[in-house]
Amino acid sequence: MSITRLRDLLPQLHTQQPVTVVGAAVIDVIADAYALPWRGCDIELKQQGVNVGGCALNIAVALKRLGINTSNALPLGQGVWADIIRNRMAKEGLHSLIDNAEGDNGWCLALVEPDGERTFMSFSGVENQWNADWLAQLNIPRQSLVYLSGYQLASPCGELLVQWLEGLEEVTPFIDFGPRISDISDALMARIMACHPLVSLNRQEAEIAAGRFRLSPDVEGFGAEWVKKFTTPVVVRHDKEGAWYFSEQTSGCVAAFPTTVVDTIGAGDSHAGGMLAGLASGWSLADAVLLGNAVGSWVVGHRGGDCAPSRDALLLAHKDV
Repeated sequence: MSITRLRDLLPQLHTQQPVTVVGAAVIDVIADAYALPWRGCDIELKQQGVNVGGCALNIAVALKRLGINTSNALPLGQGVWADIIRNRMAKEGLHSLIDNAEGDNGWCLALVEPDGERTFMSFSGVENQWNADWLAQLNIPRQSLVYLSGYQLASPCGELLVQWLEGLEEVTPFIDFGPRISDISDALMARIMACHPLVSLNRQEAEIAAGRFRLSPDVEGFGAEWVKKFTTPVVVRHDKEGAWYFSEQTSGCVAAFPTTVVDTIGAGDSHAGGMLAGLASGWSLADAVLLGNAVGSWVVGHRGGDCAPSRDALLLAHKDV
């Protein structure tokens, strides 16, 4: 049923609502690790590659390949890492509204265990140095979708970004807090939620949120209580068990698409990219989650987080299923 619905929907992907992607473009150095390091140890890693990544860039790539037009505010610096990112973006037909910032972009060491789970160790760069001049360059039309990541909201520039978000009119923020959900202060979190964002969480992040906001640990109870507390939608991703969605109008669970997991780098980003593509096309929340599941399953079946599929690749992948 989900695959049939996906085939029917994909030809209808086209930009009806403006999308602005605000966040990071960084370098991912990906290495296989037989186990995570412990204090005082010395483990041997096997490098798999150097990929261009970052939550916002992964999403920008996904949207571009799905045929959705976006404005991308991904700060680019002037160093070696920035040059690699800039060249990679050019090959995708992408450019950033914030370019030639002073300093270099950050990078991340991603350790991938045998089951595909990843652990990040990150070094910040210009992507977390937002300032008022950069934000003044962004023209956000009314009725826009605006993506923001928890990595930037939890950084020292988070206060400035939230203040900017509060000043926008008639927009829908799409926020993927990621693992930094516990690093955002209560006061700043309250202001973020007052902007009525659509929030996407994975299973672990939802457990943190349930404890933080004193919500039910059961996913259905969690979703219902979230909507009642914040009057804003939430999506909870349960990997191979699919993704739950909750809003004031509707709720449900969309099944996952089967895949063989290579690594989970970019899994949440790609799901967000698929969802944003559906929402920008005027689709329902359920159908947007369906596309998020399809894009997410593709990405975890490939190495790295910047490997989102085109709509033709998605159709071909499920042609004979």
